Amino acid sequence: MNQSTNRQDRPNTVPWPPIIFAGAVAAAVILGHVYPLGGVLPSGTALRCVGAVILFTGIGFDVAAMREMRRHRANILPHRAATALVTSGPFALSRNPIYLGNTLVLTGAALLFGSLWLLLAVAAAVPAVSVLAIRREEAHLAAQFGDAWTAYAERTPRWIRLRF
Repeated sequence: MNQSTNRQDRPNTVPWPPIIFAGAVAAAVILGHVYPLGGVLPSGTALRCVGAVILFTGIGFDVAAMREMRRHRANILPHRAATALVTSGPFALSRNPIYLGNTLVLTGAALLFGSLWLLLAVAAAVPAVSVLAIRREEAHLAAQFGDAWTAYAERTPRWIRLRF
């Protein structure tokens, strides 16, 4: 198998989401040291508590999604070919529960620690993940699973659908 064929068999050549989320944290930390924005976010116990709840909700999404993928023997690495279409558990709420979980973890951490830089970095990371990873992964899943993917994508939002 040549290299170009191999690249078509997997969604990404680089594991973009972990790099993007780690880069967002690194950028926020560096910018926070170079240009501190103290006092920009309101501080207090209530905001820290909300941040902690969001952070732990994100961890819950991550862990539940990884367990569900393991249960279905699905590949979890974003730069390797999909081995199963997982549509149950947290994947019934979001087509990307791990990326959603990572976003919630970082958003919660931003509120918990009062870091506007981290909040801004998360706001930049989400569209980057969408463009560099999710769109490619979705094209890969459509090619791998055809009509099953299409039906799943039609009923399940990319990030999450909030119903009130």
